[in-house]
Amino acid sequence: MQTPVLALKDSLTHESGTKVHHANIQAAKAVADIIRTTLGPRSMLKMLLDAAGGIVVTNDGNSILRELDIAHPAAKSMIELSRTQDEEVGDGTTSVIVLAGEMLHVAEAFINKSFHPTVICRAYNQALEDALAVLDKIAVSIDVDDRTTMLGLVKTCIGTKFTSQFGNLIADLALDATTMVGVDLGQGYKEVDIKKYVKVEKVPGGQLEDSKVLKGVMFNKDVVAPGKMRRKIVNPRIILLDCPLEYKKGENQTNAELVKEEDWAVLLKMEEEYIENVCMQILKFKPDVVITEKGLSDLACHYLSKAGVSAIRRLRKTDNNRIAKACGAVIVNRPEELQESDVGTGAGLFEVKKIGDEFFTFIVDCKNPKACTVLLRGASKDLLNEVERNLQDATSVARNIIKNPKLVPGGGATELTVSATLKQKSSSVEGIEKWPYEAAAIAFEAIPRTLAQNCGVNVIRTMTALQGKHANGENAWTGIDGNTGEITDMKERKIWDSYDVKAQTFKTAIEAACMLLRIDDIVSGIKKKQAPGAGQAPQKPKIEEEGDADNEQTIPE
Repeated sequence: MQTPVLALKDSLTHESGTKVHHANIQAAKAVADIIRTTLGPRSMLKMLLDAAGGIVVTNDGNSILRELDIAHPAAKSMIELSRTQDEEVGDGTTSVIVLAGEMLHVAEAFINKSFHPTVICRAYNQALEDALAVLDKIAVSIDVDDRTTMLGLVKTCIGTKFTSQFGNLIADLALDATTMVGVDLGQGYKEVDIKKYVKVEKVPGGQLEDSKVLKGVMFNKDVVAPGKMRRKIVNPRIILLDCPLEYKKGENQTNAELVKEEDWAVLLKMEEEYIENVCMQILKFKPDVVITEKGLSDLACHYLSKAGVSAIRRLRKTDNNRIAKACGAVIVNRPEELQESDVGTGAGLFEVKKIGDEFFTFIVDCKNPKACTVLLRGASKDLLNEVERNLQDATSVARNIIKNPKLVPGGGATELTVSATLKQKSSSVEGIEKWPYEAAAIAFEAIPRTLAQNCGVNVIRTMTALQGKHANGENAWTGIDGNTGEITDMKERKIWDSYDVKAQTFKTAIEAACMLLRIDDIVSGIKKKQAPGAGQAPQKPKIEEEGDADNEQTIPE
């Protein structure tokens, strides 16, 4: 089978009408076909060559699409879908593309019958509203504090990933990290910022089982003066700065003219006094560790090490924020403004360890950390990268459930229920929109059908059996077990999906399908390539009037 060509022909600068609809639908289907096999627990992996020439092996929809080099504008907007989905809920990136591709595929028949795209979009939007209503009806609320239920949930969502073979490990890590950084805002609202406060550190070597969530943070730095400063401090007092501990140099236009030799000594003395002054202001608070985002001069290092303080310099701003959240310190902009309340006393241990060839600083055993680091160990870089991708999905799922503790059945059961309900409702839809509405209902079956295909079972027989069970609308929990391909009750097998992810998948897929259907013109704004050597000097733009090429008007500069 030839892969559909995703590039518009160079000569083609303008297309319109049904031709465009067909081209867009073909492009969307081509993108969907690329990642169709990566849906579900029995999914295939894709091996990609990235721009830098490295190899990525993954079945994460978003990671695959990110690396594709595509010229067709409609295909590009399909790829944008998985990115939106990933940023919003962090899971369901493959489902979104498969569903959107199917929605466009079923619309093709109506385009051929000269249905107006607006009619199809109206029917689709109606179907989306009804689908979300069905989701609300079958959603089940759960208790976020029940760890076993939560673990089961996160496990289901990463059951389709490569790391599912390591059992509960990733689910445990994700759940620990997410619950640690959750901040209660009161009135039942929770803020869980996993992008900012959960950092993943990948250190090759060791076994995957050695991975753990640290009650605090780690970062790749060593103390400034290894011989003189302590590398292990229990219950440290930590001061965080984002100003340099060195003499403020004048801007380049500052000129100092020295007449006598002694003037030089005076200048040096001023510098030394300034640094000593700054260090004394810090040492007043008896810190054990001083960390700054900027530079730290040798002299400052001398004063600090003499007082028995360990110092770390040039730390990333993001890492500094995480340390502040973990040990309860406040980042200070000027040493003069330091107060006792700014000193972080929440950490249990400051330690610098050597792992492999590099030194890592650990600030761990914090009392109530609101930031953490997940330390991943593993055999190779590729393995660690894939584990990190899976971990991100798992933490996103845990975050979605903490924010909105509602669940729907997994394994394609939700889509089948939605499909069956919409089919029944389609008889009451009046006018010409009835047919596209019915087609949208059928399109929802793409997800369970793809799951069945990837399991290697007889797709037609399985789908017919499932449709039969869902037709009367009673068995909302019947779906496909993605590992065996059997038709089972999702409640018994504990195969769940997060309500937020499902709702977002439906919304994104249908809205995108409507948007692509309403495109009736593709006009290329790219100028044709000039012959080499031409157009070296900037040309004035010219406007040629129709039919009169000699009558040239130049636009005034």
